[in-house]
Amino acid sequence: MKSLALVLILAFSPTPLLAQRLTVYVLAGQSNMQGHAKVETLDYIGDDPKTAPLLAKMQGADGAPTVCEDVWISYLTAGRGAGNGEGKGRLTAGYGARRRPDEDGGKIGPEFTFGITMAEATDGPVLLIKTAWGGKSLHTDFRPPSAGPYVFNDDQLAKLAKRDGGVEKGKADKVAATGKYYRLMIDHVNSVLSDIKRVYPAYDQKDGYDLAGFAWFQGWNDMVDRGTYPNRDKPGGYDAYSSCMAAFIRDVRKDLKAPDLPFVIGVMGVGGLIKPEETKKRVVHQNFRAAMAAPASMPEFRGAVTAVQTAPFWDEPLAVIDAKNGKVKQMSRFLKNKHPKHANHDGKMTPPEQKAYMAKYRAEILGDDEKTWKRGASNGGYHYLGCGKTMALIGEAFARAIIHMRER
Repeated sequence: MKSLALVLILAFSPTPLLAQRLTVYVLAGQSNMQGHAKVETLDYIGDDPKTAPLLAKMQGADGAPTVCEDVWISYLTAGRGAGNGEGKGRLTAGYGARRRPDEDGGKIGPEFTFGITMAEATDGPVLLIKTAWGGKSLHTDFRPPSAGPYVFNDDQLAKLAKRDGGVEKGKADKVAATGKYYRLMIDHVNSVLSDIKRVYPAYDQKDGYDLAGFAWFQGWNDMVDRGTYPNRDKPGGYDAYSSCMAAFIRDVRKDLKAPDLPFVIGVMGVGGLIKPEETKKRVVHQNFRAAMAAPASMPEFRGAVTAVQTAPFWDEPLAVIDAKNGKVKQMSRFLKNKHPKHANHDGKMTPPEQKAYMAKYRAEILGDDEKTWKRGASNGGYHYLGCGKTMALIGEAFARAIIHMRER
């Protein structure tokens, strides 16, 4: 009946139906762009009335993850002990971090709600091209060509001199690593765009496509690198990141032949909003966030580059429980190490006794929070606690930022 209805529409419509142009978005970064939120945490989104409507878009009435009919994805990544590979198909849950690149990993990153949000705002089909790998820096791994070679400082050179192979080997290794993932990213995007039907079978080259936006979500490996950023706790200590990020945006636009490509920088927000009383303790986080966002304020990028703060999406209730988990882990170490001020200080507790002690201690510390933790979290703090709610809100925010830039 559906095909008959379509024939009748075509036969009696006064004007021919217009072909729908494909809209393409690129998503890139490191482990948080991969996404470490297990699908099992999605129901937690519905516990909050403010985000329950978002969950309704991510799941069907049966609780199964939505499969987007008009959103397709090509995802280049690497799994544990596995080389680079591609996952592709209709967008659904499972395109987060993966053990094998071509197999559903049971996790989501920002891509799921990014695609859902873009589909709502777009008349035609949408294609996401995602490239993400864990543990990668901008200063080396994603270093763009126009940033020039990585330059070691004196302290780094002194440390290299003490290693096997010395300074020359250290410099050679750095040259080999520099820009490797930038090139993989660009090559994959161009490869997909050269044969779109391989990913999106219904694509008709006559309809064409629009490369409409780029979302970048990275930062941890740069933030924690004392060697590259020795003054990171001082004003301007991460200026080199800002410069490299600006070069990255210019080079991506040049290499993808999209000079006005709307660009989102996802500003790392692990740990949540920085309270006034935490300013000194979290100065490194504060300085790095400012450096990540800085390119969006540069005159050449104004209106076409947006920094999206992700700290507001950090789940504070889960973070409180995570701190309790830390206390439980600490007590476990105290028992094993015979801490003089705690139980088993004399080393007389047997392993079963220690286990029983810890079970009771955990119940006292966590109580009903144990259930909340299992419902909403699935990873460590550096991965936003593996919280599906957080990833969903981040993906939606990235999409809305690009939509806003395109509407200007």
